[in-house]
Amino acid sequence: MIDILQQLRVDALSTFSAVQTAEELEYARVVFMGRKGRMADAMKELAKCSDDARREAGKTANEVKNVIEGAFAAAQSRVMHAQNDRRDTEEWIDVTLPGVMSNMGHIHLTTQAIDEISRAFSHLGFVRAHHPEVDWDYYAFESLNMPKDHPARDDWETFFMADDDTVMTGQKGKVVLTPHTSNGQVREMEKGKLPIRMISIGKCYRRQSSARHLSMFHQFEGLMIDEHVTVTELKGVFDHFVKQYFGADRATRLRPYHFRFTEPSFELDVSCSVCNGTGKMNGVKCKLCKEGWLELGGAGMVHPNVLKAGGIDPEKYNGFAFGWGVERTMMMRSGINIDDIRTLYKNDLRFLSQF
Repeated sequence: MIDILQQLRVDALSTFSAVQTAEELEYARVVFMGRKGRMADAMKELAKCSDDARREAGKTANEVKNVIEGAFAAAQSRVMHAQNDRRDTEEWIDVTLPGVMSNMGHIHLTTQAIDEISRAFSHLGFVRAHHPEVDWDYYAFESLNMPKDHPARDDWETFFMADDDTVMTGQKGKVVLTPHTSNGQVREMEKGKLPIRMISIGKCYRRQSSARHLSMFHQFEGLMIDEHVTVTELKGVFDHFVKQYFGADRATRLRPYHFRFTEPSFELDVSCSVCNGTGKMNGVKCKLCKEGWLELGGAGMVHPNVLKAGGIDPEKYNGFAFGWGVERTMMMRSGINIDDIRTLYKNDLRFLSQF
């Protein structure tokens, strides 16, 4: 038994002195010091010895156990120091070097435009309102004085929900993805709170796609209802917005037009930033505007039939409304230089990080 214990001592010292890694150290510990290791097996054999032999061998067993534990502790210290030295070499960091800045995102160019447009109109007392992007045909068309045979109500122009679904049809017609934010006009009037000074910004959907049109785009809708509202106030609101958003040197003009929901109706033009409204660059026609003006959007005095649909007496109240595309308005700012609206939603970080 003593020979077995002495051999165990030699093997343990040899093994622990040779370990180089934490994995080798753990393996050696289990072999010699584990519950089913060689030391545990020796102690089991010791119990089978006679009393005299057990007393003599027991003293040797305690000495061997202490030697093995000391060898393990020394090996553990050596491996730990080796790991720390290696870590100091491989993972050394110069804390005096400047840090590496992480890439910071920012809000999308369209969202920036929405925020700036909202602030420009808030200075005039217009309050931001929110209306459905999926609405009844009644609010999108009929309440706005559009007859059932109006071209805009054709399936080739507007996204209607499935005709065979009874849930999608009700007393207010079919369900439609709003083709414009004008669906909020009558909804705002139905609240019964006068006067109204509302700005609504939301998504719109139309069956179109080109360099100037998207099947999904953003539009902002303005509505003012009060007593004795005039076209002069409409022009004043336009002038304020254009100078706030485009710059103090930009001018506006109202050009007669026709819309079903306003009477009289106008197209709003803003002076070209490239030729400064002259229509010429270096003696030739401006390539962008041709004549000094760029079309911004439509507007007009609210049609009496629309006021009636909203439950407002057109003999006592009147007002004006306007609706323009956010992306198109933003693209007309000086220095933007975006010639294709689809570029805004290609998710190309090389483009988006410029703004």
